[in-house]
Amino acid sequence: MGTGTMRAVRLHAFGGPEELVYEETARPEPGSGEVLVRVHAAGVNPPDRYARCGFKNFPAELRPNWTPPLILGSDISGAVTALGPGVTEWQPGDEVFGLVNFPGRGSGYAEYVVAPAAHLAAKPAVLSHTEAAAVPMAGLTAYQYVFTHLRGRTGTTVLVNGAAGGVGHFTVQLVRVAGAKEVIAVASGRHEEFLLGLGVDRFVDYTRTPAGEVVRDVDLLIDTVGGPDAHRLLPTVRRGGRIAPVFLGDYQRERAAELGIVFNETMWQVRSSGADLAELSALIDAGHVRVAIDSVFPLRDAAGAHTRADRGHLQGKIVLNVESRGA
Repeated sequence: MGTGTMRAVRLHAFGGPEELVYEETARPEPGSGEVLVRVHAAGVNPPDRYARCGFKNFPAELRPNWTPPLILGSDISGAVTALGPGVTEWQPGDEVFGLVNFPGRGSGYAEYVVAPAAHLAAKPAVLSHTEAAAVPMAGLTAYQYVFTHLRGRTGTTVLVNGAAGGVGHFTVQLVRVAGAKEVIAVASGRHEEFLLGLGVDRFVDYTRTPAGEVVRDVDLLIDTVGGPDAHRLLPTVRRGGRIAPVFLGDYQRERAAELGIVFNETMWQVRSSGADLAELSALIDAGHVRVAIDSVFPLRDAAGAHTRADRGHLQGKIVLNVESRGA
C-alpha cells in the first residue's frame, strides 16, 4: 500500500446495507502490469450485494473466503493516474472503464482503484463516466453470452426474459447486432415504453399475461431471471429451439427434452476482458447499443444504492458517483 489516503466505502461486517461505511483508508499503488485509476463513477452489481451478505445465497462449498474489512465493487470508469512496471498501453490521463478483477475482488467503491491493464478499455466517447460505469459487468455478461457463449447463433426470433434489467437491456440490443430479426421482451408493464424505445419488436407484460400463454416458436430464449418458475417459459420455445439461462433455474429438463428443446450449458461466468469491452465500446460509440441508468447515488450513500438494489425491479443500472477532492 502507498503512503497516501483516499475515501472509500468499506464493509466491516457482513449484513445489510447499513454495514457499508464511508471512511478514509490507504490508497493502493499499482504493481507490475497494473494501473492506478482515479475513479469517477462505480457501478453497483448483484455480486456486490451477495458479498455484502457473506454470500449466504451460495452453497457453503462455493462461498468465497472473503474476510472484512472489504471494499466492494468491480465496475469503474475514471482516468489513469499512475502506471505499474511493464505497462505501455495506457498513459496518465487516459479515460478508461472496466470490469476489474472479476471473478474476484475489484475494490471499486473508492476514489482510487488498482486494475490490471488488460481489464480496461478506453471509455466510450459518447458516454459520461456515470454512464460508462453502468456498462462493464452487465454489458460484458450480455456481450460474452451472445458472442462467446452462443457464438452469435441467435436464430431468427429471440425472447429475452427480464429484459429491462442490467443484463437484459443490453441483451435485447446485442441479439439484434448478432442477427436476430425479431426480439421479444418480457418485463413488467412499466418498462414497455423503455424497451420499445430500445428497438424490441414485441413486449409482453408478465404481470398481466404469462409469456408461456402468448408466445410460441421462438428460436432462442435468453433467460436473465431463472429461479423456480423458469419452466413456465418452456411453451415459448419451438421444437429444436434453444434455452440459454443466464442464472440457474428449474426448467424441468426431462419435460424440456420431450419438447425437443436444447440447452446451452448453465455453468458460465462473465470475466474481465478489456478486449471484449473495447468491442462493446465500439458498438456503443456507433449507436448500436444504448445504456440505461436506473438511479445514481453519491459514493458516500452506497448504503442507499444497495437498499434500492435490494428492492429490485430495476430499469437499467445503479451507479455511484465518486466526489473529487483533488488529486
